[in-house]
Amino acid sequence: MATTTATDVDTDVAAGPTPSLRRRRSRLARRNALIGWSFILPNFLGFALLTLVPILVLFYMSMTNWNVFGTANWVGLANFQRLVGDGSFRIALFNTLYYSVLHIPLTFVVALGLALLLNSKLRGVAFFRTAAFFPYITSIVAIAIVWNLLFSPDYGPINEVLRAFGFANPPGWLTSSDWAMPAVVIVSTWRDMGYYMILFLAGLQTVPRELHEAARMDGANAIQRFFNVTMPSLRPTTFFVTVMLTINSFKIFDLILVMTEGGPGQSTLVLSQFIYTKGFEESQFGYASAASVALFFLCITVTVAQFLANKRRSA
Repeated sequence: MATTTATDVDTDVAAGPTPSLRRRRSRLARRNALIGWSFILPNFLGFALLTLVPILVLFYMSMTNWNVFGTANWVGLANFQRLVGDGSFRIALFNTLYYSVLHIPLTFVVALGLALLLNSKLRGVAFFRTAAFFPYITSIVAIAIVWNLLFSPDYGPINEVLRAFGFANPPGWLTSSDWAMPAVVIVSTWRDMGYYMILFLAGLQTVPRELHEAARMDGANAIQRFFNVTMPSLRPTTFFVTVMLTINSFKIFDLILVMTEGGPGQSTLVLSQFIYTKGFEESQFGYASAASVALFFLCITVTVAQFLANKRRSA
């Protein structure tokens, strides 16, 4: 009877796999690769056709004078030079930054406050969470109509309440160039707070209770526990919320279009509406593409800065 010794095994290992074993391994590797590609290929094709190709076309169109009806003639950087000298573009850029500076911190604070409040064991907490999220899924047009009535200078309930508290000359809100943007920010914050509240609620569920208990035993009060336990634990959620808030603030369009149409004057004109006006109302698609590229780089620059700042804090 033949026996296999340790020397024979060492000799087989040293000789490597047989040709039939190598073929089986090769077929298995190809099959696994095909299965993997079959899963990722639809997403990759969708990204390429719906995102990557339009972005590349956008960059090309930004250097042409295409107006839909004629041919796209190459003009180089002329559209960008025109943007620099365009007063309406500068106003739209300033208004976009003005809106973002007001909207980002206000929404952040309101959403986080709601999340902290509704993270506790209150009676009917599910109802209040749903009520806070409901504006986010409500039609923009319906929101604009209701808030335009509320902000009515003469008959709106908001000014009636202000007069009842002694304000003889309450703001004109959407009819005032000074108050139109704050009014839009108030409505936008009210609409978005529910979505970001849900993100903060999800983050709060991951904060270990043991940390709060240990801090409480060390004598930390509620404010100290919030800044030394809750906020550091919420850092990934805070970073995500900040990035999403910034990008969405720079792209604000629909709410302003249906509430003020950029007015009164150009007091609420933002970059997205400027792009829409130049492209779809004035058929200057090349010029509108250049403005879109400027907005694209504005979002990329701020997002990269936020990534670097977050990385430095995490280091």
